[in-house]
Amino acid sequence: MAATAVVWQPRDDGLAEICSLLEQQISPSSVVDKSQIWKQLQHFSQFPDFNNYLVFILVRAEGKSVEVRQAAGLLLKNNLRGAYPSMAQENQKYIKSELLPCLGAADRNIRTTVGTIISVIVNIEGVSGWHELLPALVTCLDSNDLNHMDGAMDALSKICEDIPHVLDTEVPGLAERPINIFLPRLFQFFQSPHASLRKLALGSVNQYIIIMPAALYNSMDKYLQGLFVLANDPVAEVRKLVCAAFVHLTEVLPSSIEPYLRNVMEYMLQVNNDPDEEVCLEACEFWSAYCDAQLPPENLKEFLPGLIPVLLANMAYADDDESLLDAEEDESQPDRDQDLKPRFHTSRLHGSEDFDDDDDDSFNVWNLRKCSAAAIDILSNVFGDEILPAIMPLIQTNLSASGDDAWKQREAAVLALGAISEGCMNGLYPHLSEIVAFLLPLLDDKFPLIRSISCWTLSRFGKYLIQESGNPKGYEQFEKVLMGLLRRLLDTNKRVQEAACSAFATVEEDAAEELVPHLGVILQHLMCAFGKYQRRNLRIVYDAIGTLADSVRGELNKPAYLEILMPPLVTKWQQLSNSDKDLFPLLECFTSISQALGVGFAPYAQPVFQRCMDIIQLQQLAKVDPSSAGAQYDREFIVCSLDLLSGLAEGLGSGIESLVSQSNLRDLLLNCCIDEAPDVRQSAFALMGDLARVFPVYLQPRLLDFLEIASQQLSTNLNRENLSVANNACWAIGELAVKVRQEVSPIVAKVVSSLGLILQHGEGVNKALVENSAITLGRLAWIRPDLVAPHMEHFMKPWCMALSMVRDDIEKEDAFRGLCAVVKVNPSGGVSSLVFICQAIASWHEIRSEDVQNEVSQVLNGYKHMLGNSWAECLSALDPPVKEMLARYQV
Repeated sequence: MAATAVVWQPRDDGLAEICSLLEQQISPSSVVDKSQIWKQLQHFSQFPDFNNYLVFILVRAEGKSVEVRQAAGLLLKNNLRGAYPSMAQENQKYIKSELLPCLGAADRNIRTTVGTIISVIVNIEGVSGWHELLPALVTCLDSNDLNHMDGAMDALSKICEDIPHVLDTEVPGLAERPINIFLPRLFQFFQSPHASLRKLALGSVNQYIIIMPAALYNSMDKYLQGLFVLANDPVAEVRKLVCAAFVHLTEVLPSSIEPYLRNVMEYMLQVNNDPDEEVCLEACEFWSAYCDAQLPPENLKEFLPGLIPVLLANMAYADDDESLLDAEEDESQPDRDQDLKPRFHTSRLHGSEDFDDDDDDSFNVWNLRKCSAAAIDILSNVFGDEILPAIMPLIQTNLSASGDDAWKQREAAVLALGAISEGCMNGLYPHLSEIVAFLLPLLDDKFPLIRSISCWTLSRFGKYLIQESGNPKGYEQFEKVLMGLLRRLLDTNKRVQEAACSAFATVEEDAAEELVPHLGVILQHLMCAFGKYQRRNLRIVYDAIGTLADSVRGELNKPAYLEILMPPLVTKWQQLSNSDKDLFPLLECFTSISQALGVGFAPYAQPVFQRCMDIIQLQQLAKVDPSSAGAQYDREFIVCSLDLLSGLAEGLGSGIESLVSQSNLRDLLLNCCIDEAPDVRQSAFALMGDLARVFPVYLQPRLLDFLEIASQQLSTNLNRENLSVANNACWAIGELAVKVRQEVSPIVAKVVSSLGLILQHGEGVNKALVENSAITLGRLAWIRPDLVAPHMEHFMKPWCMALSMVRDDIEKEDAFRGLCAVVKVNPSGGVSSLVFICQAIASWHEIRSEDVQNEVSQVLNGYKHMLGNSWAECLSALDPPVKEMLARYQV
């Protein structure tokens, strides 16, 4: 007789004990020590069959409350995430065999918990490791029993959400991919009488838009028909998913909706006014997606008269907007920790400013008001002044609405003016002084949110006012805006302070030297704000002070200004401990000030330098031993301190020698250059390059270590976060090379090989790294042409193309010295790239250095002589402007 497999059975005492612990864990009683229960459950996790008990309780403990059974299921889910791969096979099998029959459990909470656990297991082992799963899901979906259909749809929707690709792969033993089996069933459920099934089915299909498998692409018409059937579903969550589908299709595959575009746009306009705000928000995303997808704007034009009033109405604050509560906050109320936005310091970067700078609005809640304003902004950029006839009468009507009840309409109108300020500037420009004259009194409105939005909108018009500041009326208005914003800096309302300070920082960037005549009064207001702001807004003041320093540079270096600016900052600097995160914005602020003041910062330099060193040392200790450091490791302290040291080096120049010569900065810096965090390395190489420029002798004792570590950054995996590190390392090598000359020889071959590869794959990296690579390659070629010339054919073309994009400056001169030097050593190596060499030479507007001018002339005349009759052929391949630029060399 064949032996029957022994099915696992729980022991009654173990079952009772685990149930008792779970009951205590979920009990609301405060008498129970939850941490002890957690420890006990963790202890039980050591037993190989503990997870079997959990699945048994979830699936079979009918006598227990649903809450206890669900708690067992959630604990099982968390355990499986880590333990499943190493579990005994019979236990894995037992758990899976218990879950499937429970897909149709009578209680929905049990079904959804089972669905979650199934998706966790599929995430770990795919569907090929669980042959029974797909047939079980199909059986439930086809059963016509609501509980079974709902349970299977719930599990399927979680698989589609977490691991969509798993259903779009070949599975051994199956004739077709699982998605081909499920997609027609999901489409069928679009027409189910049960809202929960319609919602889960549509949500599941939507997950595939981004990866667009062939099965969905080939069923696109069926999908779109299904969407139109669900478009006016009575359930808001379904309508929201319909909108989301159209938005994602517009972003991913706009051609799919083009045949139905008119219907889609009419529908989106209709639901942009849906009674449910979340549906409106999802619909509102469509207009920005449409413009970004570069679909024909003329299709959208006829909808503008109907769309713009809807967007404008949705820009008014909703009654439950959390900003309305914040707006009541008086400056005397201290900030709570949760009021402080997370902040992100951007490490120093050398070269073109073309790295994405993510707006820090990510912390703010995205809502219908903001989405509608963004849509108006993008529409104004696409259609320009064409939207003015539709929007201006509405703005004017709302602005003139009187009475306290209408303040939200007035506020939304000011927001709209700011939103269209850039896209419609041509049409608004003739009325600029009237608009500004209208906005200025609103800075003193009794409603704080009108005061704050007026600050923002005025800052959006700031740069155009500055262009007008040449004429007396324009200058007078610019001064009024400046003084109005400064007055609002000292508002008693926190929200207005924040808006005024941010708006003022924007105006500072635009106005730059126009601020100089007003520096005294600006500093008095900023430092007065500095004295009264709570922690959250204080960060924005630091930013405004730093931006002021960046804008007016050396003009700040006057005793009268420094007496206003520095004492309060120094006092704050002394109050904060080395592990206080409020130091971050202050360190950033000092970085800008030290660069602006240059040698004028010398009186403050010693304590600032020493503090940065102390902070870096403290953090390097905290990294290995937080308890003896008395602080938790936070690398942002190191990044901000390195950047401030770079600012000191840039500002003080060779004057930094007295600070660093007796310090252990060299070893600290070397440590930072090999840190595993990219942002620490990025700032470390920026400082290495700055020290190389002003005090290279200091790096000499560890010169080869610095060069070797920097060169390694150029050959590592150049993903997004390593690009900026490679950029600064590349720049630093070039700066060191021109100072220490022949001593860079040991790394030349390795670095040239890496830079050649970067230049050949220029489209895969960014502009700054390509330019720095071209310059550093040139500097190494200038110093050791004998080592570079033999390899020049591999990179000559992309090198010359990159040099053509570099602006005229000293660095470009160095690079051309290198280019000319390698061509002299190996002229035949440049022949095949001669057209590109000529284009690079023609990219100069003017070569200021006489010796570089002579070198370039010798190279061209050398090739003319070498090629003889073929020279004319080479010239004929050049564009007329290039020939014209070369004519000055008489070739």
